[in-house]
Amino acid sequence: MKTEKTERTEKPEAPKAAEAPRRAPRRQREMTVRGIPISPGVAIGAVYDTSEEPTVAPRRAIVAAQVEEERQRLAAAVTASRKQVAKLKARLGVLPEEAQEELEPLLDAYAMMLGESRLLRGARRRIGEELLAAETAVQDEAEAIAAIILAAKDDDKAGLRRRAGEVREIARRLTRNLTATPFRSLKEVPAGAILVAEELTPADAALLDPSRIAGVATEEGGSDGHTAIMLRALGIPSVLGCAGLTEAARRGDEAVLDGAAGTIVLRPGTAALEVGQESLAAYAKEKSRLSKLRRLPSVTLDGEEVELQANLEIPAELPLIAQAGAQGIGLLRTEFLFMNREDLPDEDAQFEAYSQIVGPMAGDGVTIRVLDWGGEKDMEALAQGVEPWHSGPNPALGLRGIRMLLKRPELLESQFAAILRVATQGPVRILLPMVTIPAEVAQAREIYERVIRRLRRKGVALPEKLPPLGAMIETPGAALAADAIALEADFFAIGTNDLAMYTLAVDRAEAEVAHLYDPLHPAVLRLVQFATEAALRLRMPVSVCGEMAGNPRLVPLLLGLGLRSLSMNASAIPRVKQMVRTLKIDDCARFARRVMEQGDPQRIQELVLNFGEPAAGRE
Repeated sequence: MKTEKTERTEKPEAPKAAEAPRRAPRRQREMTVRGIPISPGVAIGAVYDTSEEPTVAPRRAIVAAQVEEERQRLAAAVTASRKQVAKLKARLGVLPEEAQEELEPLLDAYAMMLGESRLLRGARRRIGEELLAAETAVQDEAEAIAAIILAAKDDDKAGLRRRAGEVREIARRLTRNLTATPFRSLKEVPAGAILVAEELTPADAALLDPSRIAGVATEEGGSDGHTAIMLRALGIPSVLGCAGLTEAARRGDEAVLDGAAGTIVLRPGTAALEVGQESLAAYAKEKSRLSKLRRLPSVTLDGEEVELQANLEIPAELPLIAQAGAQGIGLLRTEFLFMNREDLPDEDAQFEAYSQIVGPMAGDGVTIRVLDWGGEKDMEALAQGVEPWHSGPNPALGLRGIRMLLKRPELLESQFAAILRVATQGPVRILLPMVTIPAEVAQAREIYERVIRRLRRKGVALPEKLPPLGAMIETPGAALAADAIALEADFFAIGTNDLAMYTLAVDRAEAEVAHLYDPLHPAVLRLVQFATEAALRLRMPVSVCGEMAGNPRLVPLLLGLGLRSLSMNASAIPRVKQMVRTLKIDDCARFARRVMEQGDPQRIQELVLNFGEPAAGRE
C-alpha cells in the first residue's frame, strides 16, 4: 500500500570526450529512487532482487453439491496455515530479542484468526449461502472485514491499517495454500546484499537475518505497518514505498541505501559512493552516541530530572520501547483489546493482556487508559446498546470516552478489576479518557471503589498502594475546568493532539483544513499552561502525551511551562533526551514567558525554530 508520495531521479554519467555522445546502457546509469524512511542506517552492497509468484485465484462459483468439498478444502488450508505460523514462531529464538517481542504478538494474532474467527466463520458461510469456492469466499470475507476496519472514523489510522493488513495477510496465506502457490524463499540471499522486492510481508521480514542482510528496499509499503515495525526491530536499514524500484534495479547492481533519508542509489558513481561511505561512517558514530544516551539519565544541565515515557498502541511495540530506553509507559491505549471482535474481552482476558505488558516493564510505571471508544470505531460487540452513535451527525462530539463508559459501567468495572489485579506485578496508573467535568471523575471513582471492595471480599490479591486515578485533559472545557477537575483526580495527562483538534475545530484527516492544525496556536498553548498550572498548584503529577512531547524543538517550551513528564512514540525518546541534557530550566522558563506573550502563531513558530539546534548530549 503506497501511503506517501515518492519520486525518483536519474543522473546519467557524462560521455567521455573521445566518444560520440550516445545514450548509456541502462545498467550503467546512476539512479536515485526515493521512498519512505523506515529504519535508519546506511547500507552499501549488491542488489538481490526477489519476487513472489503471484497468487492466481480467479473468482469461482460452485454448485450446492460442492459445498462440503469446499469447506473441507478450506479446513485443509487452515491446517497448513497453522503449521506455517507455528514454524515461524519456532524460529523466534534465532532472532534478536527486540524482533522476537515484536513478532510473537503478531503471530499470536495470526493464530487466533486461524481459529474460530470472524474471518473463517464468514468464509464458511459464504461457501454455503453464496455458493462460492473456498478461495473466493476467503477473499470476499477478508475484504469485507478490512473495509469495515478502514472505514472507521478513528484518529489512529495507522492502527486501522495494521489491523486490516493482518486480516488480508491471513487471507493471502489461506489463498496460497488453497491454490498450491509457493511462498517466497529468502534462503539464497547472499551475505551483505541489499534485498529489493515489490513488497515484503511481516512473515517475510521474520525470515531475514540481520547479520547477513545489509538493507531492504521495497516498492510497496508504508511507515506504520507491521513490516515496517519488524524491520525497525531487526535494525535493518530500510526504505519502503519506492515507486519504480523493481523496474529500475537489477540483481548484482551496486547500491547505496540510506534508511533515514529514504533513498536508494542504484549503480552509484564515484561521488555518490563517497557520500554513501561518509554517511555510513557518520551513522555508525551517531548510533554509538545515541546508544550511550539510553543509559544516561534524562536530566537538564542544572540537575532537573525529566521523565521520558513511551506511548504504546499495541503490545507489538514493546521492543521499540525497550530499545529507546523509556522510563515506563505513559499512555497504554487499550482499544486493541476490543477491536475486530464480536465478543467483549472479559476480566481474565484483559488481565492476561495487561500482564504481558506490565510484567516485561520490570518495575517501570505503566499508565493504562481505559477504553476510549466511539461508535465510529469497529467494535461490533460494543455497538449493541449504544444507539446514539450510528445516528449521530458528529461522533467526535457525542457519547465517547468516559461518557460511554459511565453509560455502560459494566465495561468500566471489568477494566478496573483487571487493572487492579495486574497492579500486583508492577506500578500502574489508571487514566480516564475525554473527561470534561469533575463529576465524571467522581462517578468513575465511585465505580472504582466499588470494584475494590468487591475484589477484597473475594480475597483477590491487590497491591498495597492502589493505582491512582487520573484524568486526560484533551478538550478546552477540561483545560479551563482543570482546577476543579484536579480536586477529583490524582494526576493529569494532557493529550495535545485532541486538545488542538477541539480547540481549533480542525480534523487533521480532512485535507481541506489540515493546514490549520497547529499545536503552537496561542489558544492551545494557553490551555496547556492553564491545565499544567492547575496541577502544579496542588502538587499533582501532570504529563503531556501528545505529539508535542516527542518534538525535541518543543521541549524547552514544555519544560518552561512547568512540565517534567513527557510521553511520546518510543522512537522519539533518544533525541528528546538529547535535547533535555542541553537545557537549563531558568532558560526554558524565560523562553516560555516570551512565547506566551505572543499572539501570532507564525511568530511562535519562529521563536521555537530559533531557540537553537539540538546540541550533542553530555557523555
